[in-house]
Amino acid sequence: MKRALVIDDHPITHLGASRLLRELGYDEVGQAMSGEAALAQLQDGPAPDLIVLDISLPGAGGLDLVAPLRAQAAGARVLIFSMNDQTAFAARALQAGAQGFLSKNAPPSEFRDAVRTLEAGEFYLAPKQAMALATLRAGAAADPLAALSDRERQVLALIGQGASLQAIADALQVSYKTAANTSSALKKKLGVDGINGLMKFALDSGI
Repeated sequence: MKRALVIDDHPITHLGASRLLRELGYDEVGQAMSGEAALAQLQDGPAPDLIVLDISLPGAGGLDLVAPLRAQAAGARVLIFSMNDQTAFAARALQAGAQGFLSKNAPPSEFRDAVRTLEAGEFYLAPKQAMALATLRAGAAADPLAALSDRERQVLALIGQGASLQAIADALQVSYKTAANTSSALKKKLGVDGINGLMKFALDSGI
């Protein structure tokens, strides 16, 4: 028996999603108008195979509910179903532990595709969102500062202020050797030569 749970505070969403899910072979489609009601249902009944979850809910927001919902229904796949189709929200949904993100403006065929994709154990994003998210991640990977540790950022900032390695060691309460090793690591990561190169990089990047 296939079970689904739709968590949304709009009755029309429940009606449409429930109909589509039954067409997809779900024998039971539970409904909850809030996260609190959904969690109460999971305590009292069998765990669903699929959870369709809105972001904007009364009380706890949808993204904050992903973890506690999955804790009570460990095997359930979570599809975020939202009016907000911005790529940033899709990224946050995946980071929160959801397996898919779908706009409520999507056609029924895309809803079916999303559900089937999650059932296959894969992640779902609309093609445009997937491309936009890949572009954002590529941009982050291209940012050399994104690869630095907190300590390396501290050392780079102090070098940009003209501090010597000994002054950096004193300021960070580390040994001179640690400051020197961090400086060497920075040169390799950033592809620059010497302290002057690090200083210029720090000034140019505004760190």
